[in-house]
Amino acid sequence: MADKSKPLFLQYYKKNKKRLAKMDTVVRQLHEEVSSQVDCLQCANCCRSLGPAIYDKDIDRIAKALRMKPSDVVATYLKIDEDGDYVFNSMPCPFLMPDNYCSIYEHRPKACREYPHTDRKKFEQIYKLTVKNTETCPIAYEVLLRLLDE
Repeated sequence: MADKSKPLFLQYYKKNKKRLAKMDTVVRQLHEEVSSQVDCLQCANCCRSLGPAIYDKDIDRIAKALRMKPSDVVATYLKIDEDGDYVFNSMPCPFLMPDNYCSIYEHRPKACREYPHTDRKKFEQIYKLTVKNTETCPIAYEVLLRLLDE
């Protein structure tokens, strides 16, 4: 998705870093427009390829949904990555079903709930992460593409 556009996105960031700090409303509006046009269930790239950090609150929520002890959730589904964070021990996500639905959707980790983060406040702080996310997410890609026209 982003291979050809990545240099354009990074160039835009260099030229507009200060301006971006004041564009949260614009970016959020672009996020709303694009999100309403993209069906995540047709894609699920994030669930297939990204390993979100899983925090204690996420573990507790997942444990409750699965009627398991938090320690059993850790033992069954998680490992510690090179940064010392819990992540899923396999990809695609163990909760991704064949129809691209999430079997724990209402209890999914915070990182999953917030992805691709294009509606976040202080968007300029995660702009470079969003450029990386364009490799995976059509929403992130389209938001940045439209941002170039602003």
